[in-house]
Amino acid sequence: MRDFLLSLLLNTLALWLVTQLYGGLFFAPGSGLGDYLLTGLIFGLANALLKPLLLLLTLPFNILTLGLFTLVVNAVILLVVAALTPLDVRGFGGALIGAVLLAVISFGLNLLMEPRDRRKTR
Repeated sequence: MRDFLLSLLLNTLALWLVTQLYGGLFFAPGSGLGDYLLTGLIFGLANALLKPLLLLLTLPFNILTLGLFTLVVNAVILLVVAALTPLDVRGFGGALIGAVLLAVISFGLNLLMEPRDRRKTR
């Protein structure tokens, strides 16, 4: 349960940071903490349930592009989340850039939140 809540908070924080840094992603005016948390939850569920299916379906493209097509899949996931939540995305290009920023920020946040004992074993 603790890992789930931490993942939800990191997803929410990463989405919020991307919306603050990049104008192609933004929350609808009047959105509050509940909207951010809902978006983080739906984003996490989409990554856990929808992304593996999309990656399997697009496996030939991923192989041909040496994995770069994963960026397109991430953008599609972001567009799906935006369709279900108060998150707004300015076109596919905005989703693509937002997905790259989101991946970088999420990676950094996960590194910061990783337990110290696991860092020492590497």
